[in-house]
Amino acid sequence: MADVERRPQNVGNILVKVQEDLQQLKNQVTSLKLGGADSQIDLRALDEALIRTENGIKQNKEMVVSVMNNQVTTLPTLGDGSRQSSRHYAPQHPPVDMHDGRPMLHASVFHDSPGENFHRDLTMKALLNPENLNNRFVLNRNYGFALPIVKPPRQTKATSQSLTKGSTIEPLSVLPRQNRVDPALAPPPIQEKDAKKGILSLIERGLIPPAAELTLDPSPVHHKRAMLHHPDLATRKQLQSESSARGEGSHYMASVKLDITHDRRPSDTITSQRLGTSDGVISPSIPPSSANFSLAHSTGTRSPQLRSVLFQSPASRRKSATSSTKSPLPVRLFNAPLQPLPPPATPAQKEDEQHQVVAASKNYSFFLRSGELPPVGDPEFTSFNQRYLLQWGGIVSTLAVLQKLLKQFSVPLAHVNGDKLAELASQYELEQTPSRDELLGVLENHDDVIQLINTPGRRFQATDGRHMAAAKIQATWRRHRDRKAYLRYRKQRWAAGVIAISWIMHVRMSRMRKHLREIRKRHLENFRARAKTLAVDWKRIQSSRRVIVHVPSLGYHNHLRFALPGFDRKQNAQMSRLCDLRDPNVDVIYVCPIEVMEELKQYYCKLLGLKSAVEAADPECIGDLSDRFTMVVPEALNKFPTHHMCLASLLKYSPAALSRIRKLIGGREAYYLPGVMHRDDLAVADALNIPVLGCEPEICHLYSSKSGSRRVFAAAGVTAPPGEHDVYSAQQLHESLAQLVCEYPHVKRWLLKVDAGFDGRCIAFIDVEKHLPCYHWMLRESIRYGEKWKKKWAQDAAFTKVLFQLPEILDSFAQPSNRDAFPKWVDFLDAFLSQGGIIEAYPPSESVTCLTVDMLIDPTGTVHMTSCGDQIHAENPLKCWGTSIPQASVEPVQLFDVSLRIGEACRARGVIGHFSIDYVTFIDPISMEQNLWATDLTLAYSDQAAMTQLMLFVTGGELDAARCRFTVPPPPKEKKGRFRKKEEKEVNVNLNRYCVLSTNLLHSNMAVVHYSVFFQMCRAHGIGFDIKERQGTVFTLVDSSKREEFGMLTVGDDLPGALAAFARNLTIIHQEISAPNMQGKTNFKAAVNDIEEILGVTAQNEKEDSKELVPV
Repeated sequence: MADVERRPQNVGNILVKVQEDLQQLKNQVTSLKLGGADSQIDLRALDEALIRTENGIKQNKEMVVSVMNNQVTTLPTLGDGSRQSSRHYAPQHPPVDMHDGRPMLHASVFHDSPGENFHRDLTMKALLNPENLNNRFVLNRNYGFALPIVKPPRQTKATSQSLTKGSTIEPLSVLPRQNRVDPALAPPPIQEKDAKKGILSLIERGLIPPAAELTLDPSPVHHKRAMLHHPDLATRKQLQSESSARGEGSHYMASVKLDITHDRRPSDTITSQRLGTSDGVISPSIPPSSANFSLAHSTGTRSPQLRSVLFQSPASRRKSATSSTKSPLPVRLFNAPLQPLPPPATPAQKEDEQHQVVAASKNYSFFLRSGELPPVGDPEFTSFNQRYLLQWGGIVSTLAVLQKLLKQFSVPLAHVNGDKLAELASQYELEQTPSRDELLGVLENHDDVIQLINTPGRRFQATDGRHMAAAKIQATWRRHRDRKAYLRYRKQRWAAGVIAISWIMHVRMSRMRKHLREIRKRHLENFRARAKTLAVDWKRIQSSRRVIVHVPSLGYHNHLRFALPGFDRKQNAQMSRLCDLRDPNVDVIYVCPIEVMEELKQYYCKLLGLKSAVEAADPECIGDLSDRFTMVVPEALNKFPTHHMCLASLLKYSPAALSRIRKLIGGREAYYLPGVMHRDDLAVADALNIPVLGCEPEICHLYSSKSGSRRVFAAAGVTAPPGEHDVYSAQQLHESLAQLVCEYPHVKRWLLKVDAGFDGRCIAFIDVEKHLPCYHWMLRESIRYGEKWKKKWAQDAAFTKVLFQLPEILDSFAQPSNRDAFPKWVDFLDAFLSQGGIIEAYPPSESVTCLTVDMLIDPTGTVHMTSCGDQIHAENPLKCWGTSIPQASVEPVQLFDVSLRIGEACRARGVIGHFSIDYVTFIDPISMEQNLWATDLTLAYSDQAAMTQLMLFVTGGELDAARCRFTVPPPPKEKKGRFRKKEEKEVNVNLNRYCVLSTNLLHSNMAVVHYSVFFQMCRAHGIGFDIKERQGTVFTLVDSSKREEFGMLTVGDDLPGALAAFARNLTIIHQEISAPNMQGKTNFKAAVNDIEEILGVTAQNEKEDSKELVPV
């Protein structure tokens, strides 16, 4: 049989060889049959041929199988094409020869056809290219591999989607606003969709209060009674449970202490192997063989290496840690039953199990004494070395750092937990050095070590303690020296910075002040120029169409504005300025210091629409004047909520409001009518380019002060109360008051007034008759001296006594009149001495009447008396609450003469515009004559002047202030028939009227009543104004939000009737808006009491007058 070459060939070639051998045997058998009987079959040769063929097949069997199996992995490359592949696989046949007369087949007969080569090339390409479409089919056909069908991902066309703005989820419900404002309200019910969000979501959204006590039903936590075991039994049960958990055949020996390193080698060899070092150089050591350990388990006998099974108590461990000798530790024997051995395993598996047993038997802890490693042959440290041999490099580094730390603080004994040490070493193997706390965390007795380390001076007890102490002393001294130098440098640098910043701020503030002075100087020059123009054109302006810009600004000093409650409503108390529309040539622009609601606008539109009805005395003739007045609110009203800026300042910083006012003026004649002048009024007038009907701010504040008004009164030659002005020190106060008490012994009460005070706020009083001990002695002395008492020498003794007693009397008995502004005398005294003030006598009479006279100095210099009235006091007798017009307490001629002289004195000092004068009149108890004292001067448009315009508007009357007469036009005559009866006589109609008015009405319960309800209530009780009779009641609304403050005006035929009607209105309003348990804060009651006193005095005076008229 032909031999087959042992190399990768086609399987068909091998089978052809076998076929040829079989064919040869067949030919031989055939030839023997054809030879006849003489031919003998050589059975031996045939048997040999069959055996040879069988042996050949057996010899090539393995090769054929390997060729078939390796056919896929030995595929040729397709780089050279089909011819190279054919050449590689084509078998090498011998040339054709003759064998037994028959020719042998040529090798080309066994070559593949071109079609087969092409088919094979396609198959190879499909096999080598996984992405070929025929790859899966060829593998399944040739090798039976069924690859999964991988469908390509569906390619969807990219559709252009528009971006959706806004939230894509539904908003979650939150706690309603009324519940957030008032937590006392019941919480809203929780819906199911909100409950699904969880309790934390409900708490964050406010649906559940944060302090609510939540109870979960059923509770997620179930309580169960725990069992307590004996400490000795706990370890055994733990061992049994852990052993059973690991399963049968496991070797869990957590409490077994093994000695598998017992060796008879010399100590130095053992030491070097324990540390893995040779001659002090650290190197990895080979762990001991575990053959002995395995042999001991396999034979069932105890190995020599397994010394004993130990269970060490914590007490014995602490004793061994503290002892310095190498005596054996006290242990107690614990014969633990060993588990059955596992099935036979390889040596590597047995060594692994051995390490697991050692790891489970201990936590690889050892002791460091004075920072030194354990002695040579220590079993615990050796076991730790063998367990973490692969990590020994990092452990040695970490252990060296720990040793250094322990040596630095001379720690005598440290119990190291090997597992924690290895874990720490693995964490910081490639990172920075571990911290001290982390190093001490690997110690079992870390609490004792930390306490020892934290002991003061422990660091200096080490071997290098003297060196460290010296270094510490030097470092401390250097730190102290450098720190002191640094602090000095930092202080100098800070001082330099403060100086530099202060200088920069000083320079900038100087520049800004200079710039502001220039601006204000320009405003003042423009103001003076426009004032001159206004003086020239005043008569023409008064007779032509004009616009009046009303700005009721209270330009007081900052400390006064901050201390005044309801400052914005106080400025808006003069809304009756709108009544200047009674002149048909006037249009009004009113700048409002508060937000104007629609309700307030509608009221004033109806009120001003009564002008035509008043003129015709017909309530049906109501007009519309809304096109002649405009209310402008500055947009900066809410931008400075904490500055308490006056209205002029707010308007100055409101460019939109200024632009609107300029458009409303529209080139017509206009002038600016302020309240209390402020320098920002000049800026606003300059921005509007209109003149101001008022004086300069400096002049206004100078002569509106208490000391300035006394200087004006002295220049006018009018009578003023005895007193002293320009008092700025406590010594001057005591000396001046003592001198005045001695000069005027009949004055029983003295008043102290702050210069910048207004509206009776900054006044205090002292009753010397009640509280001065030497007052009665002084009074007797003055009577004894008689006319000589006016001499200074007669008053020396009394002056000395009064001066000595006065400071203590003032501190004890002086009382501020307004407790809201000054709760204590000390507060008033501080304000008095810081701002200056005056000392003034209170009239020495029980019946005192105060008057207010409004004056006007027009731009031409003419002085006019516009209004006069008697004051009404409510809670404070030194504060004007309201007035009755015209006044009826002083002779009109005398009052007009005094007021005219004061007006001339003011005109001489550059005062222009509106101002008011306060007087006090009383009967002198000594001379029994009526005295008139001028007490105060206010250079501003007063509330009485504004309410006087409303009085004249609703009545259509005229006020002759010089003669103190207020008259109304007669009612229109009724149309009658042509013939009149002779018996009818004309009835005399009283055309005189009296008016009682106030802008200081306060009632806190008005805040809960809307104006519409309030007017319906007044109408139901007959509170209103009769246009035909030209008498009744009119209200001025100030604020549409709080509504606590408002004004009221009552007109009557006579003064007692007007006062009674006013008091009746207050009583009705108080009863209607109050309840027994809700009286509220109000000044109605005090005003009614004062009006009743006035009515009583009026009735008494009428009785006296009637007695005098009775003939004798």
